[in-house]
Amino acid sequence: MTETSGATVRWRKSSRSGGTNGNCVELTLGAVRDSKNPGGPHLEVSWQSLIAAVRDDHLSR
Repeated sequence: MTETSGATVRWRKSSRSGGTNGNCVELTLGAVRDSKNPGGPHLEVSWQSLIAAVRDDHLSR
């Protein structure tokens, strides 16, 4: 867990990440971060936008 703006945030990593290739992200309500750099920046997103991008395959591979 990390603290952001005074609130405690619990980051979640996919159970399918496996950790074999290091290409993982972690999610929390409204944000995404690179699991290799947990202290680094995070991207704030709405769940609706993230789900729509995944459904429409707009994320780079």
